Amino acid sequence: MENNTQLKQGPDFILPGSDEKNHSLKDYLGKNVVLYFYPKDNTPGCTTEALDFKAHIDEFDKLNTVVLGISKDSVKSHCKFIDKHQLNFILLADEEKHVCSLYNVLKEKTMFGKKTIGIERSTFIINKDGYIVNEYRKVKVAGHVEEVLNYIKDNLI
Repeated sequence: MENNTQLKQGPDFILPGSDEKNHSLKDYLGKNVVLYFYPKDNTPGCTTEALDFKAHIDEFDKLNTVVLGISKDSVKSHCKFIDKHQLNFILLADEEKHVCSLYNVLKEKTMFGKKTIGIERSTFIINKDGYIVNEYRKVKVAGHVEEVLNYIKDNLI
């Protein structure tokens, strides 16, 4: 069992989801939450990561864990992404980048020689009491979902 005095509360938020409902972190108290931030719908790395979560969603469900993806894409974009790849979890739209700022995932990137601010692929594991128990920054897609799943199996059940 974690000692919550050393853990940081996951910043709460309200964002529109691909299911056309608003979602708040506190809606999921009593469940573990995998909150993953990704740069953009329908790009190669983001698609691979989403498909990896899709492939393991039943295992997350058995571990009382909900998976939520967040990017700055619109709900409409998320719905197209979900339909195209038959994703089985909710994506949240942070078009104003407010939640990205709360979780400090906006980083300067250089693309084609031009500096931009974008989402650094990051994952936060939040326990059933709403505390961040692990975070992954600068995520490499290959093997990441399995790493997250193993962390939850080893630490949160």
